[in-house]
Amino acid sequence: MERYLSPSRFIDSDHPAVVEFAEKHRGTSAYLRDQAVSLYVAVREAVRYNPYTFSRDPDTLNASFALATGESYCVPKATLLAACARHCGIPARIGLADVRNHLSTPRLLALLKSDVFAMHGYSELYLNGRWVKATPAFNSQLCEVFDVPPLEFDGVNDSVFHAFNRQGRRSMEYVVDHGQFADVPEEFFFAHLQKCYPHLFAETMPTVLGDLQSDSSRV
Repeated sequence: MERYLSPSRFIDSDHPAVVEFAEKHRGTSAYLRDQAVSLYVAVREAVRYNPYTFSRDPDTLNASFALATGESYCVPKATLLAACARHCGIPARIGLADVRNHLSTPRLLALLKSDVFAMHGYSELYLNGRWVKATPAFNSQLCEVFDVPPLEFDGVNDSVFHAFNRQGRRSMEYVVDHGQFADVPEEFFFAHLQKCYPHLFAETMPTVLGDLQSDSSRV
């Protein structure tokens, strides 16, 4: 378990800002499960979900980077939760999957040229003798826009995706699960994204997708 408790390049659990955030939001309970739930909610809400912050710069995958910018997409938010967990003595790792989003916006679908979101990131925390999935990507305000309840995490059951919204419409589904990793596998991560979205890696494209649109307040 040592590698799931130690700082790594992207899960920089020893970064001063990450340490401060984890200490502030771990809560007062001595139980690691309670601390994990508290950290999950803090990461989900403190960093606004914004898929247009994706960048080809590997440094933007760092947990500390997501915390510093205050908005990010699923993978850096997952590394942030994992980093906070590791600081608190909870083994943590990153999971990656391709998912299909049935509630995406025309703007994002046009940008990706696909309804499949490759390399969606989630966290796995080792609690009470087993790995439990936690997905802190979508903050409450965003969920309200799409009329889905915020995804909760209790430290016991996997918290993966909203299968349906409040009206019973299908929301998201997994297509391929790439597995779990002690840190974001940089080469595999970007290679798969380039395979799925070659147009986003063209020389004419901006490094940060957010540069394409000045309005990043809507997904």
